[in-house]
Amino acid sequence: MTSRQHQTRRTSLAKSAAIAAAAAGMTGASAHHVLAAAGKPAPEWDLSGWLNGDGGSVDGNKGKVIIIDFFQLWCPGCNKFSGPLMKHWQQVFADDIKSGRLQMVKIHTVFEGHKYQNNDRLKAYIKEKEIALPVGLDRHKDGSHLPETMLAYNTRGTPETAVIDKDGVIRFQEFGFFDYEKVQTMVTKLLSEAKV
Repeated sequence: MTSRQHQTRRTSLAKSAAIAAAAAGMTGASAHHVLAAAGKPAPEWDLSGWLNGDGGSVDGNKGKVIIIDFFQLWCPGCNKFSGPLMKHWQQVFADDIKSGRLQMVKIHTVFEGHKYQNNDRLKAYIKEKEIALPVGLDRHKDGSHLPETMLAYNTRGTPETAVIDKDGVIRFQEFGFFDYEKVQTMVTKLLSEAKV
């Protein structure tokens, strides 16, 4: 990409995020920025399975940096901000993904519209959005409205993004829109510390 293309992409992402936040497109308690879990060990994911490949586990990915996109398929903020951002980061960090220093995953963490946001619709969504990342299915225990990984990470809604370092410690976790360039710089630094 040329520097002009990078600038256009940054402007596009910023506009999308502003539109999503202004339209209250974040799905959850509020669209306020939260840095709730930074510095704590990352809980293991409790998933009922994977679509689009296997993202492994937190423990199995030790030594790598992990980026998690907690999302719902019908979430406007996910479709306008975190989804495009994950694709952008796949391009930016392509060499790190290929070398095994970075694992990126999406976790479909459904806490509303359970009947609508089913696995068949999710499979169609993955195809329609051309998602190339592994997609974890957050597990619901019998009768539970909230899924297990959402509870473990204490997420406030969708989209929520988390970054885990090579030692399995959460270094960033935030609900809704955030300064993605600042986080991208942080991820770059963490990657320099990760083993190949």
